[in-house]
Amino acid sequence: MKLSVLMPVYNERSTLREILDRVFAAPLPGDAEIEVVAVDDCSNDGSWEILSEYAEGEPRMRIVRHEMNMGKGAAIRSAIREADGDVAIIQDADLEYNPNEYGRLLAPILENEADVVYGSRFVTGDQRRVLLFWHSVANKTLTLISNMMTDLNLTDMETCYKAFRMSILKTMPIRSNRFGIEPEITAKVAKRGLRIFEVSISYSGRTYLEGKKIGFRDALQALWTILKFRLIDDLYNEHCREGAQRSMERATAYPGWFVDRIRPRLSGTILEVGSGIGSNVRAMGMQDRIIATDSEDENVRFLENAFAGRRHIEVTKWDVAEEAPPGMGDIDTVLCSNVLEHMEDDKEALRHILAVLKPGGCAVFSVPAGPSRFCAIDESLGRRRRYHVEGLTAALDTVGFSVESTFTMNKLAVPARFVSNRVLFRRRLGKLQLKVFNVLVPLARLIDPILPWQGLTLVVVARKP
Repeated sequence: MKLSVLMPVYNERSTLREILDRVFAAPLPGDAEIEVVAVDDCSNDGSWEILSEYAEGEPRMRIVRHEMNMGKGAAIRSAIREADGDVAIIQDADLEYNPNEYGRLLAPILENEADVVYGSRFVTGDQRRVLLFWHSVANKTLTLISNMMTDLNLTDMETCYKAFRMSILKTMPIRSNRFGIEPEITAKVAKRGLRIFEVSISYSGRTYLEGKKIGFRDALQALWTILKFRLIDDLYNEHCREGAQRSMERATAYPGWFVDRIRPRLSGTILEVGSGIGSNVRAMGMQDRIIATDSEDENVRFLENAFAGRRHIEVTKWDVAEEAPPGMGDIDTVLCSNVLEHMEDDKEALRHILAVLKPGGCAVFSVPAGPSRFCAIDESLGRRRRYHVEGLTAALDTVGFSVESTFTMNKLAVPARFVSNRVLFRRRLGKLQLKVFNVLVPLARLIDPILPWQGLTLVVVARKP
């Protein structure tokens, strides 16, 4: 494991050498490596010169300089771009936080229990420096309001010490330039459904005379940031294909409609291929046994966290391009929704699905319909193809399935997709479009049977002989 320490620096010459010495001397678990990415935010007190001198003798350190002062959030954004570790910890360049506690922050992540860990100054520890009352009140008030908006129960949202899997930070847009980064990140990790842990840390805070920079203006900005990111879903970078897929999955009304259409086919032990964030699993409700699978580690962790404690739901990592793990067999029903179109060899995936079904078992496949409708939006979602009914049924027949029925759904979205692709030339569905679609699903369910054209989604029900 490689740890990236992300260090924003602005006019910290009096503490900079000592905190760097402490960071590089910090005890790390196992054979972990460390790198420091320090970003000087246009300091004018000689901090940049200290960083440059220190980096000359320390190969594990990288430095970046902003030509104008932009704020802590902007500095961390630059540090993330340069970092290449597996896990990241944010470290201020003063002496308020103790790098010797990195191990406590890293433990829940290395034990695969957490994706994000907050170091809390307000969870009881061995000792703490007694400091500013109103500053503490402001921190706790902002944490309370943030918790109300995110439905978390953090004790210290404004803490500097936060540890992340790097894959999270690399895909998360950070818009706040100043101290609004704290509530912004908190809102986004909550909305992404990540596993968040909190550990107690010591805190040796400084006074404003000693160089503390956060103030009343930043508290007001934090309040605005909390409200802003409660209302908007800015969760993934624009180039992140996973973000486009997650946005589609968050159209939560559609999975309920889809599952209602196929519910008569769901029985016994149900295995879903490519569960994503578990929208279909939630829509299925209380079945005898559900096995949710996905090929992506982050999705598997999300599912484990989302369905922890639900005994009828199991979570397993499985890439359907490969044979199923040992012991996964005798399945009564397989649900494969929005997966085949991403596969390089979809017939091989069908063979692996056939292999886990018991004789007489049922499989339900949902794929995007109409090869002629393939467009830039499909590309942004990572799709390789769209299907016509004859092609998919032929593929199922070839690998040994017996096709029982087919139908299309989501007809109301066809004109909207045409306008989005052919008129507006959009490469992805916007957040507003998805929210409007979510609202219109009840209408779509009502009029779908009477619309004369084929829907955007093709559903095929097949059985293992």
